[in-house]
Amino acid sequence: MKEWFQNLSVMEHIYLWLGVAATVFLIIQIIMMCFSSFGGDVDIDGDGEIEVDTDSGVSIFTVKSVTAFFAVGSWAGLLTCALTSGKLQWLSILFAVIAGAAAMAVVVVLVRAILKLQCNGAVQIEKLIGKNATVYVSIPSSRGGRGKITLTAQGRYLEIDAMTDSEEKLGVDESVEIVATENDCAVVKRATEPAAAEAPAETVEQK
Repeated sequence: MKEWFQNLSVMEHIYLWLGVAATVFLIIQIIMMCFSSFGGDVDIDGDGEIEVDTDSGVSIFTVKSVTAFFAVGSWAGLLTCALTSGKLQWLSILFAVIAGAAAMAVVVVLVRAILKLQCNGAVQIEKLIGKNATVYVSIPSSRGGRGKITLTAQGRYLEIDAMTDSEEKLGVDESVEIVATENDCAVVKRATEPAAAEAPAETVEQK
């Protein structure tokens, strides 16, 4: 084992350590997701998100899917290097990308299926007012569209549509508070955003 490790090329070392790190991180994410304590994924757009969403609102480029890409891709690349004795590095990169992309697609499909199962059943959305949640799909400012939030409530892990009256967009992974509901949609604000100050009541001096 020691001799095999010492004989690894630079490319094989990169595949090995990247694969180990990504696999451990992916396992941790899966465990946390099973216990509903890792609700939000991270997307990347102009502020650090790439908003490429599926029809269910599940973003393709998320922490879980990108981690799966590197985990599976790295092991595929390492295996290819081993089978070709490290002579076809371009082939190992090609197989790594293909395997990683396939893993990413599988993760997106699985997350969609899990969210659908977890969100089945009647949800009394009006009882969510006052609860904190995490932004899953970014929410446009000033009710310019809908995003999605996730939270654990009513004995289940929930993903619901959300909009905001805030003048700034609420980005992915931000902590928000549900302040109202409209039909099947929650109205949220940043959890750290102070409540609007109430105007002092006018007093009328009686003569």
